[in-house]
Amino acid sequence: MALTSDARLKNVTRLLPADRDRILDFLQGGVYCWCKNRPAEWFSLRDLMGGENFFWQGTPLIALWNKHNGRSRDPVKAAGVDGGWLLKRVIVGDPRTFRTRLAQSFIREYQWISAIPVPHE
Repeated sequence: MALTSDARLKNVTRLLPADRDRILDFLQGGVYCWCKNRPAEWFSLRDLMGGENFFWQGTPLIALWNKHNGRSRDPVKAAGVDGGWLLKRVIVGDPRTFRTRLAQSFIREYQWISAIPVPHE
């Protein structure tokens, strides 16, 4: 397991298996890029996939928004919740070790432990 705590997972339903696999691969790429470019910094799905493209056009994550559009009062928020659970699945399956915490507004964040400098004694 790649998480030091809270490795509980929830399945994201109503997704085609191919869409789910593409999303997981896409998120894994995002995690690798974050760890390479911002080691030791905390991150969440919002950090990896938010901002200007929060509707996720042109990415595999659009399948989550499409799933909730017309079914949810707030498809962006509902898609983000599903995306968060899929990101957590990626983190748990990652060979590296991460710590996790709940940050502001109950956003799940992760931090790559191997990149945290060890103080010299």
